[in-house]
Amino acid sequence: MMTTEAPTLAPRAPQRAKGRNVVAVASGKGGVGKTWFSITLSHALARAGKRVLLFDGDLGLANVDIQLGLMPKTDLGSVVAGRLTLNQAMTRYPEGGFDIIAGRSGSGTLANIPLSRLQMLGDDLVVLSNSYDKVVVDLGAGVEKTTRNFAQQAGTILVVTTDEPTSLTDAYAFIKVTHMERPGTDMRVVVNMANSTREGERIYNTLLKACEGFLKISPPLAGVIRRDLKVREAIRNQTPILIRSPNCEAATDVEALVERLLRS
Repeated sequence: MMTTEAPTLAPRAPQRAKGRNVVAVASGKGGVGKTWFSITLSHALARAGKRVLLFDGDLGLANVDIQLGLMPKTDLGSVVAGRLTLNQAMTRYPEGGFDIIAGRSGSGTLANIPLSRLQMLGDDLVVLSNSYDKVVVDLGAGVEKTTRNFAQQAGTILVVTTDEPTSLTDAYAFIKVTHMERPGTDMRVVVNMANSTREGERIYNTLLKACEGFLKISPPLAGVIRRDLKVREAIRNQTPILIRSPNCEAATDVEALVERLLRS
């Protein structure tokens, strides 16, 4: 499948330079805290004084709005149907100080949109990104065409993994496919739910050795986020962690990651 679709996506290379401020959050598999991280990353960027848009790019299982307890009047479904532009589908999230474009929760229909429409949506996102300092794209898990298309638009891709062997294997698979389709992509690794910073670094080194040994690339470590019971409480209460528990370990780890991201 990669060999048949890659030539279709290759001519879009000029668009990539326009999306330098687009940060895609990816994972090889679900259950690694990717959406929670995307929300917290967006919130931390906003707290750092940046104008931020969070785009729910998981067209199969959109859930940014659910984690935030929102009921947006508009979503990507209206955009794909041609009733709204991306800008018109934007919802302000005043508690976090950032904007959101929600997916269509509870519907998998968007995951099957034609590739041509998907590419148009990606192009529109790049144009809209010019109005923001940072656009965070919460990608769907895996390496499906929707995920890879939105990843094409990003200047930086943060690949989230945990210590689970399947998570590491699937994170490597995502890095491999992205590197094959788009050599030189700025990919960085985020280790989530680590028992300690040192353990997170060991997990990262396991993935790094595989990337260096087989792909001859060395994606840097963007940051380690420690395991924190406050995260589960925040998700259960549909409240961002930086509001509910701003001084907990996971919150401070994401804010430290953002500081490094903005310096690079």
